[in-house]
Amino acid sequence: MEIKKVTVLGAGTMGHGIAQLCAEAGLGVNMFDISSENLKKGFDSIKKSLDLLMSNEKITKAQYEDIISKVSLSTSLEEAVKDVQLVVECVAEKISIKQQVFGQLDSLCPPEVILATNTSGLSPTAISENLQHPERVVVAHFWCPAELIPLVEVVPGEKTSSQTMEVTTEWIKQIGKQPVKMNKECLGFIGNRLQLALLREAIYIVEQGWADPEEVDKAVEFGLGRRLPVTGPLRSADLGGLDIFYNISSYLFKNLCNSTEASQYLKERVEAGKCGTKTGEGNYKWSQEAIDDITKKRTDLLLYFLEKDKENK
Repeated sequence: MEIKKVTVLGAGTMGHGIAQLCAEAGLGVNMFDISSENLKKGFDSIKKSLDLLMSNEKITKAQYEDIISKVSLSTSLEEAVKDVQLVVECVAEKISIKQQVFGQLDSLCPPEVILATNTSGLSPTAISENLQHPERVVVAHFWCPAELIPLVEVVPGEKTSSQTMEVTTEWIKQIGKQPVKMNKECLGFIGNRLQLALLREAIYIVEQGWADPEEVDKAVEFGLGRRLPVTGPLRSADLGGLDIFYNISSYLFKNLCNSTEASQYLKERVEAGKCGTKTGEGNYKWSQEAIDDITKKRTDLLLYFLEKDKENK
C-alpha cells in the first residue's frame, strides 16, 4: 500500500513537526486538533521552521509555498481522517486518552488504514486491546524535534501485522527519516531505555560529588557524543575490542548506579519548581538568551548532520 495522504492528530510540538515532514515529502496532510487556537499555533510553527530552512538555503521560496499548500487544518476528526492511508496520533501521553482516541479511529477508518501512535514508551498492545482491528496499530515514535532528528522507532504490538510494520517502515523512509524496527515491544523502547540509563549514571556521578553537571555534560559532548553519531555502543565495543570491554565491565558494573527508583535528585528539583528551561532553572540556570543560544547551536548542528545524511545516501 502506497501512502499518499496522512492525518496527524494533535498540532503540538511533535504533531506539527510530523505534518511538516509529510508535506515536505509531497504527501497531503490533514492536521487535526480539537482547538482552533492550537491548530493556528501548530501551523505557525511549521511556517517558522520552514523560514529557518529557507534562511539556511535548504529550501526555496517556491518550495516553501508548495509545502504549505499541502497542509490542511481541521477540528473535525471525522473529516480529518477521510481518504487517508495512515493516521499518526500525537495526543497526551496517557493510556486512557490514547485508548479513547484509537477507539474512535477504529470506528471511523476502514480496516486497511494504518493507525500509528507517536507514544514515547506506552504499550501498543495496551493501546489497541479493545479494538476490532488491532493488527493495524503500530508505534511510530519520532524524536523531538521531529523535523530535525532522523530516528523513528517502529514498534509492534502483540497483534500488529507484518504488513503494517512493512508499510509503516516504508512510509518513514518516504518522508526522509531513519526507521529502527523492534522485534517486539518493551517499556521505553530502545532510545529512552538508553537515554535514561545514561541520565541515571550522569545524575549519580553528580550526587556522589565526583563531578559537577557541567563537567559531566562536557565528558559526553566532547567524548561519547563525538563518536556515537557514527558508531553506536555495540559497534563501538567491537571497534574497541570486546575483550577490553569485558574486562572493564568485570569491575565497573559493580560500581555503577543500579537504583530502580526514580532519582531523589530529580524529585527534589521538580518539587522545588526547577524543571529546566521551562522554569528558568534545572541542572543549570537559564536566561532566555542562554536558551536561544543553545537551541540555535543544536539546530545548526542537526541541520549539518541532515546534510551529511543526504550526502551519504
